[in-house]
Amino acid sequence: MNASPAIIILGASALATAKRLQALYPQARIHGLQGRVEGADELYQDFGDTLRALYRGNTPLIALCAAGIVIRSLAPLLQEKGAEPPVLAVAEDGSAVVPLLGGLAGVNRLARGIAAALEVAPAITTSGELRFGTCLLEPPAGYELADIEQGKRFVADLLGGESLRIEGEAPWLAEAKLPLAEDARRSVRVTCEARPAQRDELLIHPRCVLAEIEAPTGNLETLVHNALAAANLAPAALAALLAPREHMADVRLGEVARALGVPLRFIAEDVLPPVHSSQNGIRLRLADSPEQAAVIGRPRGRLSVIGLGPGAAEHMTPAVRRALDEAEDLLGYETYVKMAEPLRPEQVRHCTDNREEMQRARHAFELAASGRKVVVISSGDPGVFAMAAAVMEALHESDDPEWHNVELEVLPGVSAALAAAAKAGAPLGHDFCLISLSDNLKPWDIIEKRLAHAGLADLAMAFYNPISKARPWQLGRALEIVREHRAPETLVVLGRDIGRPAEALRVLTLGELQPEMVDMRTLVIIGSSLTRRFPRADGGDWVYTPRWYR
Repeated sequence: MNASPAIIILGASALATAKRLQALYPQARIHGLQGRVEGADELYQDFGDTLRALYRGNTPLIALCAAGIVIRSLAPLLQEKGAEPPVLAVAEDGSAVVPLLGGLAGVNRLARGIAAALEVAPAITTSGELRFGTCLLEPPAGYELADIEQGKRFVADLLGGESLRIEGEAPWLAEAKLPLAEDARRSVRVTCEARPAQRDELLIHPRCVLAEIEAPTGNLETLVHNALAAANLAPAALAALLAPREHMADVRLGEVARALGVPLRFIAEDVLPPVHSSQNGIRLRLADSPEQAAVIGRPRGRLSVIGLGPGAAEHMTPAVRRALDEAEDLLGYETYVKMAEPLRPEQVRHCTDNREEMQRARHAFELAASGRKVVVISSGDPGVFAMAAAVMEALHESDDPEWHNVELEVLPGVSAALAAAAKAGAPLGHDFCLISLSDNLKPWDIIEKRLAHAGLADLAMAFYNPISKARPWQLGRALEIVREHRAPETLVVLGRDIGRPAEALRVLTLGELQPEMVDMRTLVIIGSSLTRRFPRADGGDWVYTPRWYR
């Protein structure tokens, strides 16, 4: 199971069991029915639609409800070709664990793990697993079954009374309860050799073949396939694509590796297995085992600069959640790192003070340059008064080629201004500007000049970092400047902790606004001369700035 499972519940009575399962799989998200569940990570409106969407996305599913509901919801998809993720039904009280789908995707293994955590027996009905204590058609990571249909016939023969022998190295079968016999007509054969599976064998390919690219020229995917064919090696035995480190930033190599379905790793002074064959700039090397093949070379490091959004999990983009799930190291202000949870225990947290941005950015590059997957965390959007600029500055100042070879990406988030504006309606519906009132990184006279120009231009304004104990007077001075260009009845929106449990929104006028109404966790939006409001049906006001101007 590669992806984190989704835990789906229908009512509050299942929440306690869901939390126990989330402790077992820390990055699993609990999906609760809107209006009936409080405390879920995500809310949904339709059980069937949610289940089908997750299934199509190849997400393992743990549904805390009756098995029949799950079966009826997924029945329309079962004839579709494509991946079949593990699907389990678990009793609300944790008293039963029933694997339903995904026998070749590890559903029984998942069921055993859940059942052990809940201290119950899993309801496994797969004949082969019950008889032999293992799923022969699901070899472990590093091994690939050659032909699933032939494999099904092979297991049926064993269940019918045939014995087998093992040819090659299959250490995961050592504890299985297999009908072994030296003179057996059936065999489990583990080999890198390229050939069709025979009627009397279960053919498994160990991922031991390494394809080394001497220079990234030509149609590399075709060259690798041709080299494998010439050496009579199965494509399924390919473990990784290797290339010299000086080509780390060549995007074609990543594309070829993805097309071949293998990781891309880079070599310098690595100790490599001997060359098995060489053709047209492709060297094929054979590792002694998949375990050895998996540690040769190093991946290209990746640095993701992400924005969590305003705080609520539903406002975090899927790309950001994916980067967090894949990360090995996470760097950021401790509050933001905690907001990124759930995280796995083995993920390394590097929490620093919120004023240590450049040190954090340099540390992130050092980690990523070693081949690790690193995430730098900001709240809101990383490019709005946050870490993206510091990361770019650190890279711009560096002449370290290892830093420049890092795969760098900036993943956007919902900024505080947009979150507060959305809660209020659309006060930023026309031209607007964002201004930080912090003079830690720029002189106050620059801030005053920008405030004056924004006021003169009749732009709606959003103030970040409006006030703090160390800067108690700046907001008052900023309002003096704005009031030189705006009437007292100009509308103002104060959004505090938007997207978080203590969320508060207030609409007032510029004449009413006093600095003591604001703290560092407040986003201040000052409307333009055209910004207006009207009553909401549920109380309060909607605020918007029309898209036209006059």
